Amino acid sequence: MSHPFSAAERQRYRRHLQLAEVGEAGQQRLRAARVLVVGAGGLGCPILQYLAAAGVGTLGLADADKVELTNLPRQILYGPADVGQPKVEAAARALKRLNELNTYNLHPIRVSPENVRELVAGYDVVVDGSDNFPTRYLLNDACVSLGRPLVSGAIYKFEGQVSVFNYAGGPTYRCLFPEPPSAAEAPDCNTTGVLNVLPGLIGTVQATEALKVVLGLGDVLSGRLWLLDTLTFQSRTLRFKRDAAQSQINLDTASPADYFDVSCAPEVQAISLSADDLRQRLASAAPPLLLDVRGPLEYQRRHLPGAVLLPLPELAARAAEVPRTRPVVVYCQSGVRSAKAVDLLRRELGYDNVLTLRGGLEDYPG
Repeated sequence: MSHPFSAAERQRYRRHLQLAEVGEAGQQRLRAARVLVVGAGGLGCPILQYLAAAGVGTLGLADADKVELTNLPRQILYGPADVGQPKVEAAARALKRLNELNTYNLHPIRVSPENVRELVAGYDVVVDGSDNFPTRYLLNDACVSLGRPLVSGAIYKFEGQVSVFNYAGGPTYRCLFPEPPSAAEAPDCNTTGVLNVLPGLIGTVQATEALKVVLGLGDVLSGRLWLLDTLTFQSRTLRFKRDAAQSQINLDTASPADYFDVSCAPEVQAISLSADDLRQRLASAAPPLLLDVRGPLEYQRRHLPGAVLLPLPELAARAAEVPRTRPVVVYCQSGVRSAKAVDLLRRELGYDNVLTLRGGLEDYPG
């Protein structure tokens, strides 16, 4: 049962109370809401800040990581003194300074098939601030199983996207993305950069959608994917529909393989190497052959010394040109095409001497 706001609370939330669309009834709904935020990183920080400041009564923070120095440019809840501390603890301290009236539930865990059902069941709305596909599919399936709306966001370099899934009978994440990407298609878990302000922009939109869901306001981004390119500051919205088959997939019917992170799988790591590893090998007495699988124009603009050009579309037909008795390192611009090339050479053509350069030329300063 709700209780009246104190004078201090009325002063704090005055701008909300002045909105006819929110008012006291809406602010009471916010105070009664239970929202789970998965991931206390780049996206999670602005999501948590705005939901806490808005007066969402119970916020769940789920993240198993500790604060690292590289987090600080974009994860703005943290400072240098927080480095090495569990993110959920450091985030809760900052949020309590922002709004001490809320309850903050800390879940210092990595969301998994074993714990996701119990975790999601304790909340009304789930906001996904994770950075990997297995967690996105896992949260979707849990929300379908338990009937919870899922506010989803994702970022990549300079671009971001937001949508709301499983809301009021609307499409689910699988209606838009039926299958997880392959190892070659998934960005490497540790080598992709991002403009530091991008998660702030996307996370703020996610917080907005979460508030709209709780308050029952406006046109929620259900059945629509909003995309933003910060380099041009152009945005567009793609519409998609509920798929009868995909929308029924839940924790009980999904393939366990969908929850396995192929981008960080041991097999993928075993057939890849870092820029530092490649430099060491090139300086050795028996350096590897470098195979560039980009296009001719890309090759002309920049390529590694001594690299042989063999564009990916021509690889299958010209595979005989790739030696089998000498180590070969395949590279492209970002690591995606080279991973596909190595997968082709190893799985279909039987090569056991080829590796891909993680992150490609983007992570290999010239």
